Amino acid sequence: MKRLFYIIFLLAFPLAVHGQNDPKALSILDNFSSTVAAAPSVSMKFIMVTDDQLEKSSDTISGMILLSGDRYKLELHNNIIWYDGRDSWSYLPNEKEVTITRPDKNDNSFESRPSSIFTIYKTGFKSRLVEEKRDSYLIDLYPEEIKNELIRIRLTIKKPSPDLISFEYKRRDGITITLLVQDYSLKQQADPGMFRFFPEKYRDVEIIDMR
Repeated sequence: MKRLFYIIFLLAFPLAVHGQNDPKALSILDNFSSTVAAAPSVSMKFIMVTDDQLEKSSDTISGMILLSGDRYKLELHNNIIWYDGRDSWSYLPNEKEVTITRPDKNDNSFESRPSSIFTIYKTGFKSRLVEEKRDSYLIDLYPEEIKNELIRIRLTIKKPSPDLISFEYKRRDGITITLLVQDYSLKQQADPGMFRFFPEKYRDVEIIDMR
């Protein structure tokens, strides 16, 4: 009988965790989010690891990103993306071409709106403080919608200053994206021109306007 109760407890525990918000986790996340909102920008150098469990493959790239509100400039080895809050420019140096698009402002996915890292917990997710260490917090976010493509988002946040250490994005299709932050700064003053593509700075580039 005790064994039966133990099994029932183990089965029910994850449901209980997913069904409620952890007040301490919310407090940490609120501090994390408000600190970013009060800063002129967020600048990060990172390593991004993409693991495909089904294909048993892994890919690692390094890059840097500058964010100010929803605007950003993302620099990768073979791609630079600017977004000024309305239009997006994707520049491929090897192909010498730039594609201009106008993204859907209602798309809050991490891929389309990187700044959602700092606010995604506020809507559609339950939070849980998994572990508190001497120098960091480990927090899991679970989607409230069962059919969501996400299984879990995991953030590691530094303490006492709420800097981002890592961000893990685990999907149902077997893909896990992990962002490992190497350098994190909230001090850079971001000029609006940093988030736009200027053709005169890139000679002999083909411009493909998809707006």
